[in-house]
Amino acid sequence: MYYSLFIVEIISAFILAGTLLYRYGDCYRNHIIVTVSVLTAWYFSFLIMFILPLDISWTVYRQHQCLNASTPVVVPAQVNVTSTPAPVNVCPISWPDNVFPSLWRVVYWTSQCLTWLIMPMMQSYSKAGDFTVKGKLKSALVDNAIYYGSYLFICGVLLIYLAFTSGVQLDGPKIKAIASSASNTWGLFLLILLLGYALVEVPRNLWNNSKKNYTLSYCYFKIAKLSTDKCEAEETIDDILESLNTITAAVGPGHPLQRHVETIVQKLPVQLRDKLNSRAPPDRAPPPSLKSLINLHKKTIKALHVLQRTETQYGLMLEKIYHLEDVATNSRSPDHRFQHTFHMPRPRLQRIFYPPIVEWYWECFLKQYFLKTMAVITCILSVMVVWSELTFFNKSPVLSLFAIFVNAAGDNFNYVAIVTISTLIIGYIFYCAYSTVLKIRVLNLYYLAPHHQTNEYSLIFSGMMACRLTPAMCLNFLSLTHLDSHIITSRIMETYYTQIMGHMDVLRIIAEGFNIYFPMLVIFLCLATYFSLGSRLLSMCGFQQFVGDDELTTDLVDEGREIVKREKRRRQRVEESMSRRRDYSERFAQYRTARDNDGDRQTVHSYQQAEVPYNRPNLTLEDELDRRFGESTLPAVRTEFDTRRDKLTMPPRGLFDDV
Repeated sequence: MYYSLFIVEIISAFILAGTLLYRYGDCYRNHIIVTVSVLTAWYFSFLIMFILPLDISWTVYRQHQCLNASTPVVVPAQVNVTSTPAPVNVCPISWPDNVFPSLWRVVYWTSQCLTWLIMPMMQSYSKAGDFTVKGKLKSALVDNAIYYGSYLFICGVLLIYLAFTSGVQLDGPKIKAIASSASNTWGLFLLILLLGYALVEVPRNLWNNSKKNYTLSYCYFKIAKLSTDKCEAEETIDDILESLNTITAAVGPGHPLQRHVETIVQKLPVQLRDKLNSRAPPDRAPPPSLKSLINLHKKTIKALHVLQRTETQYGLMLEKIYHLEDVATNSRSPDHRFQHTFHMPRPRLQRIFYPPIVEWYWECFLKQYFLKTMAVITCILSVMVVWSELTFFNKSPVLSLFAIFVNAAGDNFNYVAIVTISTLIIGYIFYCAYSTVLKIRVLNLYYLAPHHQTNEYSLIFSGMMACRLTPAMCLNFLSLTHLDSHIITSRIMETYYTQIMGHMDVLRIIAEGFNIYFPMLVIFLCLATYFSLGSRLLSMCGFQQFVGDDELTTDLVDEGREIVKREKRRRQRVEESMSRRRDYSERFAQYRTARDNDGDRQTVHSYQQAEVPYNRPNLTLEDELDRRFGESTLPAVRTEFDTRRDKLTMPPRGLFDDV
């Protein structure tokens, strides 16, 4: 059974990573290198989450077996630069000793290479403005050298300090252990900061989402802010188009820089390209330099990323507001059948198992109680995490709740409970930490949008942060369950994961101070988040935040309500226009059928060829809008069930393809 569960966990992690990548990314358009790298990063992160509980349960099993063993065996000493644990008595086991160590070595060091070397280079390469492979690589190396130079300097100082103070001979394995410990310590620092916000915000968001009026007001507030961000992004694009217009007039055919200008223009979407061609060229335009073109190329890449993110968020928020308004309207409906303002195509299975009656009872009645129940459950989990972070260093009596649960399940030989509890807690901590990263205002360049709307830059960042946070998060969980001997200063049998990953205690000040007392900071961060101190401070500084009955908040809510009304009227006019065109096409289809019966087939055939865009029975509303008005009039959100006509086309020129 243990072998079967091991295989199931490996397959489940891959299915989960692949499903999420398909939902958020566009595997048919993204570059294959980006797709493979992000899939590997997500898969290995989920693999650590799923397999670690099995490692924990197997460690508990070995501990119980060694108590009854007649012949003790000595565990090999771990490589550590500060201390060497004493031998521990263990027993022979039937599970192969090299399975977990080999797996953890491959997963951990591959993840570290991705998060510290490969993905940062891919990010820097993708946003570099150079026009040659050599130039892009040079810019990527310079960009990363500035970022990692400080880390190398700090590591050098630590190595010198360890060499002269601890008397440890620094060989290859010890340097590798130091690098692993430094990476895990940095991850712990980031993890605690993220948990201090998310452990409060996740339950609060679930509770607030159960209140329909509050959620709708908050969405009005968000759509007003997104409208401002969208206007700013469009103004930035207009400035870039003005610069491109000047440069295009100065660089004509045959100019040495003409192909570089064409590369920048090809990055623009069709609508922006048409807008650029419609501008009148200036009378006198100074010729640009190669350096100015590189800077303009870099600005264009960033501006397009910001514009794509803001338009995607704006469209998703509009769809959410339409749905919330439909819920508010249908709640007062006496026939208990959910009616949508705008028709959205749904798959056949959803129409069968989720009819309008079931949808009404879920959206208007059951969902609010489900969200409140989940809010209470996540609140309890958050309290348990905070309490365990505050008390995990206390060995006797055991105060950490997770250590108590694991020990109780182990004493009852309930290894299924150990796997279930560990998976649940690790998954909740991972969700809290990772969901917070993309909400930070400083990192507003990155955004994971469903329905294949996430760009490559955000996918790379998400994979990089997953690989960076997961190892530290799992080591922190092992500390909470008292399975790390360097935290509770006790000789215990450790997991294979700890033996490979090492400990977060390179220096004594880190082992005896940072690793024990810094996690306690989570209680102060949680209190600050609970009282919204950060939001109130930002609001006082002029950054609009949703802080209740504030005058500025009320004005933004009213502005958002007017924006939604305007967008709804525009969409209704477009749908009415297309509905009239469909009716017109159907009437002429009957006329053509009558003419076919009269025998004038050749004339009707040519007429049908001219009417092909309106005669296709499987043409969706979005397709008709696309053919009639262009993509600029489409809603920013496409459903997963839309026909993807460009599945088999080559990816557009973008990442790695414009040189």
